[in-house]
Amino acid sequence: MAKSHSGTSLRHPAEVPFYVFMVVLNLIIIWLIVQAAITLPFLPERFVDSGWATAVRSAFIGLLLLVPGLIIIRETQRASIRGTAVELSPKQYGDLYRTADEFAHKLGLPRRPNIFLANGNGTLNAFAAQATGHDYIVLANELFVNLYQSNREGLRFILGHEMGHVKLHHVSLWYQLSVAYSERIPLLGPALSRLREYSCDRHGAHLCPSGATGLVILASGRHTEHTTDIEELVRQGQRLRGFWVELAQLPQSHPFTVRRLERLFRLGLLHARVRGDTASSLQGDAG
Repeated sequence: MAKSHSGTSLRHPAEVPFYVFMVVLNLIIIWLIVQAAITLPFLPERFVDSGWATAVRSAFIGLLLLVPGLIIIRETQRASIRGTAVELSPKQYGDLYRTADEFAHKLGLPRRPNIFLANGNGTLNAFAAQATGHDYIVLANELFVNLYQSNREGLRFILGHEMGHVKLHHVSLWYQLSVAYSERIPLLGPALSRLREYSCDRHGAHLCPSGATGLVILASGRHTEHTTDIEELVRQGQRLRGFWVELAQLPQSHPFTVRRLERLFRLGLLHARVRGDTASSLQGDAG
């Protein structure tokens, strides 16, 4: 089990150092854009309409519009969700609504995120987001339906994972601004995203230690969470090594699902019966 219940202890140890690096890189990019824009009036006339000058002007305009642009996107996204999805309440899937209250209290959140059930058009997906004064989580219908009736623990894990994003401020405006440019850099942006996912997996497992099937359904698809052998899936994660595996992982925003599962068992955050030498090897920190 995790040694502490704080968000700090549940956060992947590499996330904050890598985030700090990305913030510094983001500031350098902004500084370069500003410096380039300052030099434009002093360029010889033959360079004024060059491709380089046009790119600098566009980048500078984008920088000026970054804050209002992000605010508009965040606010309109929440408005759209409110108009097209079902919001959970004491009378609308009240048991899951109460679970959200319970998790918010355990994580020490200042406000309980609103929970919405949306038509995901067949996708198994969920995400957390924020708008002014509101945190919210959206569960896609396909994911919800396949877990709600027969696998509440898996659904609780996914809800806890998304609440981890809220707890760790991944959805806040200041966080998004702090890595707005550096996160667009290939390989670096996905690397930070994967670390965030590892951190939030730890929150989901902390809140629901028996929710391994929340990841199983992402790996094997609908209607398989009760028939997939979790022990064997963890062993598969242990064998997931090698150059080509790491190369394939580099551009991905999420860690490989079987690796996520294996690391949570290795941390002792997920509970399941794992036989033989697997049990002893699943102790300790994934690092």
